Amino acid sequence: MNDLIIFDGVCHLCTFSVRFIVQHETAPVLFFTPLQSKTGTHWLQAHGFDPADTKTFVLIQNDQIYTRSEAALRVTKYLRWPWRGLEVLRILPRPWRDAIYNYIARNRYHWFGQNEVCMLPKPDLRARFIE
Repeated sequence: MNDLIIFDGVCHLCTFSVRFIVQHETAPVLFFTPLQSKTGTHWLQAHGFDPADTKTFVLIQNDQIYTRSEAALRVTKYLRWPWRGLEVLRILPRPWRDAIYNYIARNRYHWFGQNEVCMLPKPDLRARFIE
C-alpha cells in the first residue's frame, strides 16, 4: 500500500479536504480511511494514538506517522502547483502551526458541520478507500 491518510469521516471539512486532495494530486497514490473505521482505529492504536481523539489528521508515509499541521503540509508534496507551494508554511515553528490547526480542529463541527455517518466514496474512488 502507498501512503495512507486517516481522517475524520463525519467531519464536513475533513471530507472536503479528502475530495480536494483527490482532485489535485499529481498521481493517485494516496489511500484514505476514516478514523472511525476498523483500519483507522487499528493504525492509530498501533502508533500509540487514541482513536477517540477525532481532532487529529494523520498521514502514514513510509511507515512514519505525522499528525496535525505536519501531516497536512506533507500532503502538499502530493499536489499539483500552486497547492504544492503551501509546503513553504513549514518554515513556521510547529507549535504555531499546530496551535492554528488545533483551533480549527476544535471548531470545525461548529463552523462546517458534520454527518451522522462516514462519507461514502464514489465508485471510481472506492479502491483508494480502506473501509
